[in-house]
Amino acid sequence: MKKSGPGAPSPTGRGSGRSNRVRGCDFSSAGAAYSRHAPIVDFNPSPGGFAPTLSLWERVRAPAMIALAAVTPCLAHADPIEDFYRGKTITMIIGTGENAGAVEAYPRALTQVMKKYLPGAPNMIVTYMPGAGGIKAANYINSIAPQDGTVWGFITRGFISAPLLKIPQASFDPVKLSWIGSAARTVSVGIVWKASTPVRTIYDVMKTQVVIGATSAGQDTAVWPAMLNRFASTKFKIVTGYASVGEVDYAIEKGELQGKVGFTWAALNSGRQLQWLQNGQVEVLTQLGVEKSPAIPASVPLGLDLAKTPDDRLAMQVVAGPAATGFPSFMGPGVPRERVEALRTAYMKSLADPEFIDLVKRQGLDIDPIPGADLETIVRDIYALPVEAVERARSVLPQQ
Repeated sequence: MKKSGPGAPSPTGRGSGRSNRVRGCDFSSAGAAYSRHAPIVDFNPSPGGFAPTLSLWERVRAPAMIALAAVTPCLAHADPIEDFYRGKTITMIIGTGENAGAVEAYPRALTQVMKKYLPGAPNMIVTYMPGAGGIKAANYINSIAPQDGTVWGFITRGFISAPLLKIPQASFDPVKLSWIGSAARTVSVGIVWKASTPVRTIYDVMKTQVVIGATSAGQDTAVWPAMLNRFASTKFKIVTGYASVGEVDYAIEKGELQGKVGFTWAALNSGRQLQWLQNGQVEVLTQLGVEKSPAIPASVPLGLDLAKTPDDRLAMQVVAGPAATGFPSFMGPGVPRERVEALRTAYMKSLADPEFIDLVKRQGLDIDPIPGADLETIVRDIYALPVEAVERARSVLPQQ
């Protein structure tokens, strides 16, 4: 027997009241408002024979205006960020190949938790775009990808100084990018594979050649050893052209290369490279950043301290500057500011999420966030360094 009346189920099996609600707005109030406020007209003729009437326009306009007045407050509370991201997918681009260690570990963990903090709960996927030490990906995000907040870059930080150093392929302006945040602060390091060389300290490299690998001349693992060769008299032989940082690692394990200079301490403590440390297969030669890390033995010298003159040190700071960004992430320069701010907020909340913390800690990674606004400041400061220092640093880059 079918039920009828207010308590009867709708034909869809859902409560009948549900059809009058959209994102928390109860449009049944519009009908109630019309019932309360619609004009009442007596159509019985008066003794004088006059019967008051409403024009057709008044009959149409009155209920429409009353209904609009009823729903306008509800519509005013609509969230444009939620409206945009609902049903969308954010593509996270890793600026290298797979097996990139910490560079890909942080965004992969974000895909598991961040949608609950971003209005609209968009899907998130990770893709890879290797090429020129991340410059290819940076160029794509800067000028080809949609500028709507659906493409998000995660690239090893050396790309930040590429335009400053006039790396030929770099056609983006880091100062204009939309910086979202960084999951952790970390220094870079230089290491050697013990089985491939007798070198054990950075001072040994000032006497003995060490063959190291990089993806391109504009990537940290080529720029840093070039700086050390020029300003600290080391003898690194730099081999560029590897498809990804993972390929460099494989070449080290096979004995094709003797080491790597300019990759993060966090990367060395995560993924497959963690075994290098645990098994005692590598020796850490130097720390590369603006200051030493307390996580690394104090006996390992800071690269800046190896500079022969104050001018040399200042030139090396041009390369050291991006190290302060940790694991920077960004979107294109044309992304609407309100979406950038929403992403920044959701990003910082995600980094404090217990599930995210557990995911990264299990991979040996730290969490020491840098807000997007701070990244903006760091990048601006890098591009405000003295022209003379920039020119000095630029002059020693390896030829591609």
